[in-house]
Amino acid sequence: MLKTISKIGNSQGLIFDSALLDLAGLRVGDQVNITVSPGGSMVITPIRKAPPLAAVQATIAKTLDDYQDTLKKLA
Repeated sequence: MLKTISKIGNSQGLIFDSALLDLAGLRVGDQVNITVSPGGSMVITPIRKAPPLAAVQATIAKTLDDYQDTLKKLA
């Protein structure tokens, strides 16, 4: 996708249309990390919050319960 750097106030920036944001799973206000590789390539990586500990524990408990027989055979 070809984009043009635009003047925004006293700065420059890229404007991402809603289709591009949807593809990347981003919304206005999300934080991203930008890294610059040798040669000038930029990589924009969304910063995702980790799920709450309770949700992780619930998923582990459900998995252990669902696969209890299989896990016993593997032990």
